[in-house]
Amino acid sequence: MRKLLYALAASMLLLTSWAHAQPELRSDHPERYTVVKGDTLWDISARFLNNPWYWPEIWHVNPQVQNPHLIYPGDRLALVYIDGKPRVTKVSSSDVVKLSPQIRSEAIDTPIPAIPLDAISSFLSETRIVSPEELNGAPYVLEGEDGRIITGAGDRVYARGEKPADRVGIFRRSKEFRDPDSGEFLGLEARSIAKGEVNAENGDVLTLNLTSSSEEVRIGDRLLVSEDRRLTTNFVPSSPEDAIEGVMISVEGGVNQIGQYDVVAINRGERDGLEPGNVMAVLKSGNLVRDPVTNETIELPSERAGLLMVFQTYEKMSYGLILRASRVLSVGDKVTNP
Repeated sequence: MRKLLYALAASMLLLTSWAHAQPELRSDHPERYTVVKGDTLWDISARFLNNPWYWPEIWHVNPQVQNPHLIYPGDRLALVYIDGKPRVTKVSSSDVVKLSPQIRSEAIDTPIPAIPLDAISSFLSETRIVSPEELNGAPYVLEGEDGRIITGAGDRVYARGEKPADRVGIFRRSKEFRDPDSGEFLGLEARSIAKGEVNAENGDVLTLNLTSSSEEVRIGDRLLVSEDRRLTTNFVPSSPEDAIEGVMISVEGGVNQIGQYDVVAINRGERDGLEPGNVMAVLKSGNLVRDPVTNETIELPSERAGLLMVFQTYEKMSYGLILRASRVLSVGDKVTNP
Protein backbone atom coordinates (compact mmCIF):
# COMPACT_ATOMS: atom_id res chain seq x y z
CA MET A 1 0.00 0.00 0.00
CA ARG A 2 2.86 2.39 0.91
CA LYS A 3 4.52 1.71 -2.46
CA LEU A 4 1.25 2.52 -4.23
CA LEU A 5 0.96 5.84 -2.37
CA TYR A 6 4.55 6.71 -3.26
CA ALA A 7 3.87 5.92 -6.91
CA LEU A 8 0.72 8.07 -6.93
CA ALA A 9 2.55 10.96 -5.25
CA ALA A 10 5.38 10.74 -7.78
CA SER A 11 2.88 10.72 -10.66
CA MET A 12 1.06 13.77 -9.28
CA LEU A 13 4.37 15.61 -8.86
CA LEU A 14 5.34 14.81 -12.45
CA LEU A 15 2.00 15.97 -13.83
CA THR A 16 2.14 19.16 -11.75
CA SER A 17 5.62 20.07 -12.96
CA TRP A 18 4.59 19.31 -16.56
CA ALA A 19 1.45 21.45 -16.29
CA HIS A 20 3.42 24.44 -14.94
CA ALA A 21 6.23 24.29 -17.46
CA GLN A 22 7.21 27.71 -18.78
CA PRO A 23 9.13 29.05 -21.78
CA GLU A 24 12.89 28.82 -21.17
CA LEU A 25 15.15 31.42 -22.78
CA ARG A 26 18.36 30.20 -24.37
CA SER A 27 21.52 31.38 -22.61
CA ASP A 28 22.75 32.82 -25.93
CA HIS A 29 19.44 34.37 -27.04
CA PRO A 30 19.65 37.65 -29.00
CA GLU A 31 18.24 40.92 -27.67
CA ARG A 32 17.33 41.99 -31.23
CA TYR A 33 16.68 40.02 -34.38
CA THR A 34 15.78 41.07 -37.93
CA VAL A 35 13.64 38.61 -39.87
CA VAL A 36 15.15 37.53 -43.20
CA LYS A 37 13.66 35.78 -46.21
CA GLY A 38 13.68 32.03 -45.68
CA ASP A 39 13.07 32.23 -41.91
CA THR A 40 10.30 30.16 -40.38
CA LEU A 41 8.44 30.62 -37.11
CA TRP A 42 10.23 27.55 -35.79
CA ASP A 43 13.67 28.96 -36.72
CA ILE A 44 13.01 32.20 -34.85
CA SER A 45 11.50 30.35 -31.89
CA ALA A 46 14.65 28.27 -31.54
CA ARG A 47 16.83 31.42 -31.50
CA PHE A 48 15.11 32.67 -28.35
CA LEU A 49 13.83 29.56 -26.56
CA ASN A 50 15.10 26.18 -25.43
CA ASN A 51 11.50 24.94 -25.80
CA PRO A 52 10.27 26.72 -28.95
CA TRP A 53 6.81 25.16 -28.84
CA TYR A 54 6.01 27.80 -26.18
CA TRP A 55 6.44 30.51 -28.83
CA PRO A 56 2.78 31.72 -28.71
CA GLU A 57 3.11 32.49 -24.98
CA ILE A 58 5.87 35.07 -25.41
CA TRP A 59 3.82 36.92 -28.07
CA HIS A 60 0.64 36.81 -26.12
CA VAL A 61 0.49 40.39 -24.72
CA ASN A 62 1.40 42.25 -27.91
CA PRO A 63 -1.80 43.31 -29.72
CA GLN A 64 0.19 44.25 -32.82
CA VAL A 65 1.05 40.61 -33.43
CA GLN A 66 -1.91 38.67 -32.05
CA ASN A 67 -1.22 36.17 -34.83
CA PRO A 68 2.52 35.37 -34.59
CA HIS A 69 2.46 34.17 -38.20
CA LEU A 70 2.02 37.73 -39.48
CA ILE A 71 5.76 38.34 -39.34
CA TYR A 72 7.49 39.46 -42.51
CA PRO A 73 11.07 39.65 -43.80
CA GLY A 74 12.55 42.93 -42.59
CA ASP A 75 10.56 43.02 -39.33
CA ARG A 76 12.74 43.79 -36.30
CA LEU A 77 12.08 41.78 -33.15
CA ALA A 78 13.14 42.70 -29.62
CA LEU A 79 13.13 40.76 -26.35
CA VAL A 80 11.51 42.78 -23.55
CA TYR A 81 10.26 41.97 -20.05
CA ILE A 82 6.70 42.73 -18.94
CA ASP A 83 5.78 41.99 -15.31
CA GLY A 84 9.03 40.08 -15.10
CA LYS A 85 8.15 37.75 -17.97
CA PRO A 86 9.99 37.63 -21.32
CA ARG A 87 8.06 38.84 -24.33
CA VAL A 88 9.10 39.31 -27.96
CA THR A 89 7.67 42.26 -29.87
CA LYS A 90 8.22 44.16 -33.09
CA VAL A 91 10.17 47.41 -32.93
CA SER A 92 10.47 50.34 -35.30
CA SER A 93 13.70 51.43 -36.93
CA SER A 94 14.32 53.77 -33.98
CA ASP A 95 14.06 50.81 -31.57
CA VAL A 96 10.92 52.21 -29.98
CA VAL A 97 8.31 49.58 -29.24
CA LYS A 98 5.08 50.36 -31.12
CA LEU A 99 1.91 48.47 -30.32
CA SER A 100 -0.23 50.33 -32.85
CA PRO A 101 -0.77 49.53 -36.57
CA GLN A 102 1.87 50.78 -38.97
CA ILE A 103 2.25 51.13 -42.74
CA ARG A 104 4.44 48.50 -44.36
CA SER A 105 5.86 48.57 -47.85
CA GLU A 106 6.12 44.78 -48.32
CA ALA A 107 3.33 42.71 -49.88
CA ILE A 108 0.99 41.55 -47.09
CA ASP A 109 0.41 38.10 -48.57
CA THR A 110 3.87 36.68 -47.86
CA PRO A 111 4.38 36.30 -44.09
CA ILE A 112 6.99 33.80 -42.99
CA PRO A 113 5.59 30.29 -42.49
CA ALA A 114 5.72 28.37 -39.23
CA ILE A 115 7.62 25.48 -40.84
CA PRO A 116 9.05 24.74 -44.31
CA LEU A 117 5.78 24.06 -46.12
CA ASP A 118 7.41 22.49 -49.17
CA ALA A 119 8.41 19.53 -46.99
CA ILE A 120 4.74 18.62 -46.44
CA SER A 121 3.08 20.07 -49.53
CA SER A 122 1.99 16.73 -50.98
CA PHE A 123 0.30 15.79 -47.71
CA LEU A 124 -1.42 19.14 -47.35
CA SER A 125 -2.71 18.93 -50.90
CA GLU A 126 -4.36 15.54 -51.37
CA THR A 127 -2.74 12.44 -49.79
CA ARG A 128 -5.09 11.22 -47.07
CA ILE A 129 -6.07 8.40 -44.73
CA VAL A 130 -9.23 6.52 -45.70
CA SER A 131 -11.02 3.28 -44.84
CA PRO A 132 -10.57 0.26 -47.15
CA GLU A 133 -14.32 0.34 -47.83
CA GLU A 134 -14.15 3.96 -49.01
CA LEU A 135 -11.30 3.26 -51.41
CA ASN A 136 -12.66 -0.08 -52.67
CA GLY A 137 -16.06 1.50 -53.40
CA ALA A 138 -14.58 4.41 -55.37
CA PRO A 139 -14.62 4.56 -59.23
CA TYR A 140 -11.49 3.11 -60.85
CA VAL A 141 -9.50 3.82 -64.00
CA LEU A 142 -10.25 1.49 -66.96
CA GLU A 143 -7.67 2.77 -69.45
CA GLY A 144 -6.42 5.88 -71.20
CA GLU A 145 -7.34 7.15 -74.64
CA ASP A 146 -6.19 4.97 -77.54
CA GLY A 147 -5.91 2.04 -75.15
CA ARG A 148 -3.01 3.44 -73.16
CA ILE A 149 -2.26 1.72 -69.87
CA ILE A 150 -0.19 4.64 -68.52
CA THR A 151 -1.33 8.26 -68.77
CA GLY A 152 -0.48 11.68 -67.35
CA ALA A 153 -1.40 15.36 -67.32
CA GLY A 154 -3.18 16.45 -70.51
CA ASP A 155 -4.45 12.94 -71.34
CA ARG A 156 -8.01 11.64 -71.44
CA VAL A 157 -8.84 8.56 -69.33
CA TYR A 158 -11.90 6.41 -68.77
CA ALA A 159 -13.13 5.19 -65.39
CA ARG A 160 -16.04 3.13 -64.12
CA GLY A 161 -18.30 3.90 -61.18
CA GLU A 162 -20.56 6.58 -59.76
CA LYS A 163 -19.19 10.08 -60.36
CA PRO A 164 -17.85 11.50 -57.05
CA ALA A 165 -17.79 15.12 -58.29
CA ASP A 166 -16.92 17.21 -61.33
CA ARG A 167 -13.37 17.65 -60.04
CA VAL A 168 -11.70 14.52 -58.77
CA GLY A 169 -8.39 13.32 -57.45
CA ILE A 170 -6.80 10.09 -58.66
CA PHE A 171 -5.35 8.00 -55.85
CA ARG A 172 -3.36 4.80 -55.44
CA ARG A 173 -3.64 2.37 -52.57
CA SER A 174 -0.54 2.71 -50.40
CA LYS A 175 0.30 1.64 -46.83
CA GLU A 176 -1.97 -0.02 -44.32
CA PHE A 177 -1.21 1.25 -40.83
CA ARG A 178 -1.61 -0.89 -37.72
CA ASP A 179 -0.75 -0.18 -34.13
CA PRO A 180 2.53 -2.01 -33.40
CA ASP A 181 1.40 -2.88 -29.86
CA SER A 182 -2.31 -3.71 -30.13
CA GLY A 183 -2.51 -4.62 -33.82
CA GLU A 184 -5.50 -2.28 -34.23
CA PHE A 185 -6.10 -1.09 -37.79
CA LEU A 186 -5.40 2.65 -37.88
CA GLY A 187 -6.08 3.56 -41.49
CA LEU A 188 -5.19 3.14 -45.15
CA GLU A 189 -3.07 5.70 -46.95
CA ALA A 190 -4.41 6.83 -50.33
CA ARG A 191 -1.52 8.48 -52.16
CA SER A 192 -2.36 11.37 -54.48
CA ILE A 193 -1.35 10.64 -58.10
CA ALA A 194 -3.21 13.18 -60.25
CA LYS A 195 -6.18 15.52 -60.58
CA GLY A 196 -8.84 15.57 -63.28
CA GLU A 197 -12.20 16.90 -64.40
CA VAL A 198 -15.10 14.64 -65.39
CA ASN A 199 -16.57 15.95 -68.67
CA ALA A 200 -18.81 13.09 -69.79
CA GLU A 201 -20.87 10.19 -68.40
CA ASN A 202 -22.09 7.18 -70.37
CA GLY A 203 -23.93 4.99 -67.89
CA ASP A 204 -21.35 4.16 -65.26
CA VAL A 205 -18.40 4.93 -67.56
CA LEU A 206 -16.80 8.30 -66.87
CA THR A 207 -14.60 10.30 -69.21
CA LEU A 208 -12.18 12.71 -67.60
CA ASN A 209 -9.29 14.94 -68.58
CA LEU A 210 -6.20 14.85 -66.37
CA THR A 211 -5.30 18.42 -65.38
CA SER A 212 -2.16 17.61 -63.39
CA SER A 213 -0.17 14.59 -62.25
CA SER A 214 2.74 13.81 -59.94
CA GLU A 215 3.05 10.20 -61.16
CA GLU A 216 1.76 8.23 -64.12
CA VAL A 217 -1.90 7.18 -63.81
CA ARG A 218 -2.40 3.43 -64.08
CA ILE A 219 -5.30 1.04 -64.61
CA GLY A 220 -7.05 0.43 -61.28
CA ASP A 221 -6.23 3.79 -59.68
CA ARG A 222 -9.19 5.20 -57.77
CA LEU A 223 -11.19 8.44 -58.05
CA LEU A 224 -12.11 10.40 -54.92
CA VAL A 225 -13.56 13.87 -54.38
CA SER A 226 -10.81 16.46 -54.74
CA GLU A 227 -10.48 18.35 -51.47
CA ASP A 228 -8.19 20.97 -53.04
CA ARG A 229 -6.68 21.88 -49.67
CA ARG A 230 -4.61 25.02 -49.74
CA LEU A 231 -1.16 25.38 -48.22
CA THR A 232 -1.48 27.22 -44.94
CA THR A 233 0.85 28.84 -42.45
CA ASN A 234 -1.65 28.29 -39.64
CA PHE A 235 0.62 26.12 -37.49
CA VAL A 236 1.32 27.35 -33.98
CA PRO A 237 3.91 25.03 -32.37
CA SER A 238 2.46 23.98 -29.00
CA SER A 239 2.63 21.21 -26.46
CA PRO A 240 -0.35 18.78 -26.35
CA GLU A 241 -2.81 19.57 -23.58
CA ASP A 242 -2.77 15.96 -22.32
CA ALA A 243 0.05 13.51 -21.75
CA ILE A 244 0.44 11.40 -24.90
CA GLU A 245 2.82 8.56 -25.72
CA GLY A 246 3.12 6.78 -29.05
CA VAL A 247 5.59 5.53 -31.65
CA MET A 248 6.61 6.42 -35.18
CA ILE A 249 5.14 3.72 -37.42
CA SER A 250 6.27 4.82 -40.88
CA VAL A 251 8.39 7.34 -42.78
CA GLU A 252 7.66 8.75 -46.22
CA GLY A 253 9.79 7.03 -48.82
CA GLY A 254 9.59 3.57 -47.28
CA VAL A 255 12.96 3.69 -45.49
CA ASN A 256 13.67 3.07 -41.82
CA GLN A 257 16.17 5.82 -41.04
CA ILE A 258 14.69 9.24 -40.32
CA GLY A 259 16.25 12.73 -40.33
CA GLN A 260 15.29 16.40 -40.21
CA TYR A 261 12.29 17.41 -42.37
CA ASP A 262 11.25 13.82 -43.02
CA VAL A 263 7.49 13.16 -42.84
CA VAL A 264 6.51 10.38 -40.43
CA ALA A 265 3.30 8.69 -39.34
CA ILE A 266 2.59 8.12 -35.64
CA ASN A 267 0.02 5.88 -33.99
CA ARG A 268 -1.82 8.64 -32.12
CA GLY A 269 -4.54 10.94 -33.44
CA GLU A 270 -7.58 13.07 -32.68
CA ARG A 271 -9.09 10.57 -30.26
CA ASP A 272 -5.91 10.90 -28.16
CA GLY A 273 -6.13 14.71 -28.13
CA LEU A 274 -3.57 15.53 -30.83
CA GLU A 275 -4.06 18.69 -32.90
CA PRO A 276 -2.16 20.22 -35.84
CA GLY A 277 0.75 22.19 -34.43
CA ASN A 278 1.36 19.94 -31.45
CA VAL A 279 5.06 19.29 -30.85
CA MET A 280 6.27 15.88 -29.67
CA ALA A 281 9.67 14.82 -28.38
CA VAL A 282 11.22 11.81 -30.12
CA LEU A 283 12.93 9.28 -27.87
CA LYS A 284 15.56 7.06 -29.47
CA SER A 285 15.02 3.46 -28.38
CA GLY A 286 17.83 2.10 -26.23
CA ASN A 287 20.04 -0.74 -27.44
CA LEU A 288 19.53 -4.32 -26.34
CA VAL A 289 22.55 -5.59 -24.38
CA ARG A 290 23.35 -8.86 -22.67
CA ASP A 291 24.03 -8.73 -18.93
CA PRO A 292 27.47 -10.34 -18.46
CA VAL A 293 26.53 -11.58 -14.99
CA THR A 294 22.97 -12.92 -15.35
CA ASN A 295 23.07 -13.50 -19.13
CA GLU A 296 19.76 -11.63 -19.43
CA THR A 297 18.89 -9.34 -22.36
CA ILE A 298 18.46 -5.78 -21.09
CA GLU A 299 16.97 -2.82 -22.99
CA LEU A 300 18.81 0.40 -22.21
CA PRO A 301 16.74 3.55 -21.44
CA SER A 302 15.39 5.63 -24.34
CA GLU A 303 17.12 8.97 -24.92
CA ARG A 304 15.68 12.19 -26.27
CA ALA A 305 16.93 12.61 -29.83
CA GLY A 306 14.57 14.92 -31.74
CA LEU A 307 11.35 16.90 -32.10
CA LEU A 308 8.45 16.55 -34.50
CA MET A 309 5.42 18.73 -35.16
CA VAL A 310 2.06 17.18 -36.04
CA PHE A 311 0.57 18.82 -39.15
CA GLN A 312 -2.24 16.45 -40.19
CA THR A 313 -4.46 14.51 -37.79
CA TYR A 314 -6.96 11.70 -38.28
CA GLU A 315 -9.03 9.80 -35.76
CA LYS A 316 -6.45 7.13 -34.92
CA MET A 317 -3.15 8.40 -36.35
CA SER A 318 -1.33 11.51 -37.54
CA TYR A 319 1.40 12.78 -39.85
CA GLY A 320 4.26 14.82 -38.42
CA LEU A 321 7.35 16.66 -39.64
CA ILE A 322 10.72 16.07 -37.99
CA LEU A 323 11.87 19.55 -36.96
CA ARG A 324 15.05 18.55 -35.19
CA ALA A 325 17.15 15.38 -34.98
CA SER A 326 20.37 15.12 -32.98
CA ARG A 327 20.98 11.60 -34.31
CA VAL A 328 19.53 9.23 -36.88
CA LEU A 329 15.99 8.26 -35.86
CA SER A 330 14.15 5.05 -36.76
CA VAL A 331 10.67 3.65 -37.22
CA GLY A 332 9.64 2.34 -33.80
CA ASP A 333 11.16 5.22 -31.81
CA LYS A 334 8.85 6.63 -29.16
CA VAL A 335 7.14 10.04 -29.20
CA THR A 336 5.88 11.85 -26.13
CA ASN A 337 5.14 15.32 -24.74
CA PRO A 338 8.11 17.64 -25.11
